[in-house]
Amino acid sequence: QVQLVESGGGLVQAGGSLRLSCAASGLAFSRYGMGWFRQAPGKEREFVAGINWSGGNTAYADSVKGRFTISRDNTKNTVTLQMNSLKPEDTAAYYCARPRILYLSAVNSAAGSYDYWGQGTQVTVSS
Repeated sequence: QVQLVESGGGLVQAGGSLRLSCAASGLAFSRYGMGWFRQAPGKEREFVAGINWSGGNTAYADSVKGRFTISRDNTKNTVTLQMNSLKPEDTAAYYCARPRILYLSAVNSAAGSYDYWGQGTQVTVSS
């Protein structure tokens, strides 16, 4: 059974930090890249950050570049998203996801390229 479980969301003031974690089970974690997406009410789900299978290549949305950092620990089957200098516009439900294709060197930002998703964790940033 493939399962992705996010944690670490919460309420934080603008300028603060949060660290999201995604625990993976039931899949060959080390053979796949991982991605983080977010979705605010009434808006489309958007790509936030991604990391390839080896951890040597990362990609970020322009809106979070320089503030967010994605990383992975294959020994623990976890992927994290460190979020610094948070802004109210970062408010959304955040989801981790696994791409359809294993052993990809590049990171794909299209939601349709991912086949398994976590349940989401809410991040709310107040001004």
